[in-house]
Amino acid sequence: MLTLETPRLILREWRAEDRDLFREINRDPKVMEFFAFRRSHAEADVMMDKVNELMRETGFGFYALELKDTGEAMGFCGLSIANIEPFLPPQAIEVGWRLATRFWGHGYVTEGARECLRHGFEDRNLPEIVSFAVTGNTRSRAVMERIGMRHAGGVTFNHPRVPDTHPHLQEHVLYRLSAEDWRNSATT
Repeated sequence: MLTLETPRLILREWRAEDRDLFREINRDPKVMEFFAFRRSHAEADVMMDKVNELMRETGFGFYALELKDTGEAMGFCGLSIANIEPFLPPQAIEVGWRLATRFWGHGYVTEGARECLRHGFEDRNLPEIVSFAVTGNTRSRAVMERIGMRHAGGVTFNHPRVPDTHPHLQEHVLYRLSAEDWRNSATT
């Protein structure tokens, strides 16, 4: 299993001792403000196992984001298959994250996401990485901009997995970063 490192972080496979944190971030109303539902303990456990399984099979997924100084898991960050056809092709890879609120405001997501972009472009030779969020999710959009992504020409779409019962969460903005733009920004 792949492990990535930054000066302050380790991105790694989820472990059994991370279950409580994984459950926490998937039920916290602030963390999940822009998602249509919260996950129960059982649903979060199934999701965590599925994330690890997909990472082993494809090398893509949302890695546990660990603080090096303490060894504590804080949330996740990673590259995953976007899976939002027809808005993106089936091979589109997204960078995404979720962090427990007590760790907000320290730049951990930005640091982890930058390492994910480096990994995607340098190690995996991806031509492009995307990210998307509910239009009103200014926190995630700010991270996308800090890591060099750009709003894709005003593109918005209604996320196909957001139910009609949550119309305020359907409209998403799309951000993109090409390998060429990433390389150019890394050299300037």
